[in-house]
Amino acid sequence: MRALLAEAGLADSAGATLEAVSFPGGAAARHGDRAFVLLDAPRGRGLGKAIAWADQQGAREVHLLTEDDAGVFARQARYFRLPATVWQVDGRSVQPAEPEPHRPPAAPPEAALDLVGLLAAEGVDIVIEHGEVRGEILGLEIARVVVDGADARIEVGVGRHDREAFALVHGDLPTADALRSVVDSVRRQRRAGDLGHPLARLAAERWLRAALITEPHRVGARSLEPVEPTMPRESIKETAAAVAVGVDLDGRPIVVACSVGIDLDLVPAAADARAAHAPGARLLLALPERDAHPVTRRLAEALHEPAELVEVIGDWRA
Repeated sequence: MRALLAEAGLADSAGATLEAVSFPGGAAARHGDRAFVLLDAPRGRGLGKAIAWADQQGAREVHLLTEDDAGVFARQARYFRLPATVWQVDGRSVQPAEPEPHRPPAAPPEAALDLVGLLAAEGVDIVIEHGEVRGEILGLEIARVVVDGADARIEVGVGRHDREAFALVHGDLPTADALRSVVDSVRRQRRAGDLGHPLARLAAERWLRAALITEPHRVGARSLEPVEPTMPRESIKETAAAVAVGVDLDGRPIVVACSVGIDLDLVPAAADARAAHAPGARLLLALPERDAHPVTRRLAEALHEPAELVEVIGDWRA
C-alpha cells in the first residue's frame, strides 16, 4: 500500500509519514486527517467497512485503493458526506477511478417469460434479476429458467450445482413434479425456530424480504415488490442486501434493503439500489432487532440522503 500511495503521489516514497493501522480485509494507514485503505475483500465488498473505519478515525477524507470494481465503488462513495476518492490499481499503476453508471435492467427473453406460469402454479415466487427468471421459496432460489437459443427450460434445484445433480438423478421427472418435490423439501426445512439444516440458513436476507413482501406493514409499507441488486450475486451463498421497492402507508415511494446479521456493506448497497430504482425515495434498512447495530446506524446517517433503520420485531421466519 505504501508503494501504491507513493505511485499515486499521495505519500512520500518511503511512506515514513504514514501511520499503519490494523484493518481486516486489507491494509490501512493514516496521515493527519486523511485515511487510506487498500482493499483485499470479496468482489464488490469493503466500501462500507472503509467508510466506517475512516469515520471512526475522525478522518476528513478517505482514499480507497482497489483492483476490482473501482468504478462501482467510486459511484457508491458519492452517496456519503465524507469525501472519498477511489483509485484503480493495476499492478503498480494507480489511477483515479471514474464512477461507473448503472446498467439499465435487462428484460428476460420471451421464451423465459413463457415459463413463469408453470413456476407460479407450484407456488413459487417469481424473481427477475439481470435478465434471468428465477423461482424462490421463502427467499431461497429453487429453480431457474435457462435459455438456449430460441428454447427455454426450467432447471430445478438449490443453486447451480444442485440443479446439475438434480438433472442427472431426476432427468426424466416432469417439471411440475420436480418443482413440487423441491418446494415441499425446502418448506419443510425452512421453518421458524429451526436453523439446523443448511436450507434454513442460506439467503437469510432474501427470506426476510419475502416475509416483508407478504407483510409490508411490519416496516410501515403499504406494498412492496422485489427488485434486482445493482451488482449480480455470484452464488446463493453470497451475502448481499435484498432490495424491494414500494410505497409507505402515506403513499410515498420507498426502497427497503433487507439484511440479517451485521453487514457494513448494507448501507452503500442500499443507497446504490435507491439511486438505480427510485432516486429520492425514502430508504429503509430492515434488520432483525438484534442486528440493528450502532455502526450500521452511523453509516446510514453518514449518507447525503440518510437512511432509516427499521427493526423487524419478533420472529419473521415462516
